Amino acid sequence: LALAEAGIPFEVVPGVTSAIAVPAYAGIPVTHRHVAASFTVVSGSEDPSKEESQIDWKALATGTGTLVVLMGWESLPRVREALLAHGMSPDTPAALIQWGTEPHQRTVEGTLADILERGRLAGLEPPVVAVFGPVVGLRQHIRWFDNRPLSGKRIIVTRSRDQASTLADLLAREGANAVELPTIQIAPLADDTHLRQAAHELASYQWVMFTSANGVDAFWQAILKESLDARALGGVRLAAIGSATADALARRGLHADIVPKEYVSEAMVEALRGQIRPGDRILLPRAEEGRPLLAEALRSMSAEVTQVVAYRTLAPEESRAKASALLAEGTIDAVTFTSSSTVRNLVKLLGGNVALLRKPAIACIGPVTAATARELGMEVHVEAKVHTIPGLVDALKGWFGEQRK
Repeated sequence: LALAEAGIPFEVVPGVTSAIAVPAYAGIPVTHRHVAASFTVVSGSEDPSKEESQIDWKALATGTGTLVVLMGWESLPRVREALLAHGMSPDTPAALIQWGTEPHQRTVEGTLADILERGRLAGLEPPVVAVFGPVVGLRQHIRWFDNRPLSGKRIIVTRSRDQASTLADLLAREGANAVELPTIQIAPLADDTHLRQAAHELASYQWVMFTSANGVDAFWQAILKESLDARALGGVRLAAIGSATADALARRGLHADIVPKEYVSEAMVEALRGQIRPGDRILLPRAEEGRPLLAEALRSMSAEVTQVVAYRTLAPEESRAKASALLAEGTIDAVTFTSSSTVRNLVKLLGGNVALLRKPAIACIGPVTAATARELGMEVHVEAKVHTIPGLVDALKGWFGEQRK
C-alpha cells in the first residue's frame, strides 16, 4: 500500500503461508480427501474468552475441517479451553510444531486433552504453530523432514571458510544445523622462493607427493608464477593422500599414480613399498607444521626426500569470540575436526579452555586427528572409519543413531 500510494512500481512474489508450510514440514497436510476437505487458520493472539471475539469458536469446535492456530503456544491454554467448552472431542489429534521449517524444528503430538502438558514437558517455547484434526494422524506415514539421521542436531564445522561448504552441505542434507566456525585459515608464504625453485627443478625428481589439496593449490600457484604448466609434471609420478587431494590434481589435468585406501601418512608409506627405488628423489610440498612421519619413512627406503613448505595455517582471530560464545551456550551437539590443525587451533581460540568441549560429541576424520584431540584433553566419541568428509558424516549418523536406541 505504501509503495502504491507513493507511485513506486513493485511486484509481489507470493510466499507459502506458515499455516500450510509448517504443518507440511512436520508431515501433516492440512487437507486430505479422505480426512479433511477444508482448513481454518486463526490467530492465537486473540483471547478466546473475550465477549466480542471475532472468531466463531463454536463453529471451529464442531466443524470437520482442520484447525491451524498461529502464534499458538502462549494462547494454547485459552484455545484448548474454548474448543473443549464448545464441543470439540478431547480425543481430537493435535500437534505443536516449534520453529517450523528450521533445522531445529520440533514437533510434539498428542490430543486436545493432553497436548498442553506434552508441550510443557518437551520444553516448547514460541514460535509454535498448533494443528488440530485427524490430519495429524498422517504424520506417522509421511513424516519426511525431521526424521533424518541428524535432524535437529547443531554441529560445528571447523574447516577453513572456503572448505567448509562441502561438509556443511552434507550435514544439512542429513537434517543437521551446520554451524560454520572456521578455526583454520590457509595463508600464503611470506617468502615462496624455495617453493618456486622446487617447481623449476621438477625434472630432477622421480616423485612428487601431496598430503593435502591445499598443498596442490599452493604448488600449482608456484608453477604458474614460474611460467610453467602441467607439462612440467609430465615425467614425474604423483602420489596423493586422500580423494580430495587427488581431485585437486585432476582439476589441473593431472592423474595421481597412487592414492592409498586410508588417507593417512602411514597408509601412504605402505602403498609405496616396492614402488620406491633406492636413490629416488622425492619432492614433498607440505604445510609449515606438517608431520615428519612420511619424510622419515621414505628416507628409510633409501629415498632422497626434499621437503618444501608450500603454505601456512593460521587460527582466524575473528573466530575467537564466536568460538567461546557458541560452546558456552550448551546447544552444540557435536564438533567436527578434519585435521590436527583444526583441533589445535580451536583449543587456541578457546584460550585453552577444553572444558567447553566436554558436552558436545567430538568427531574426528581419522586416527591422527583423534590422537591430537586426545592429547589436548578431549574425549573422542566419533572416529570415521573412512577418512573422508562423507565418511565423517556417516560416522556421525551411526553414532547419533546408537544414542537414540
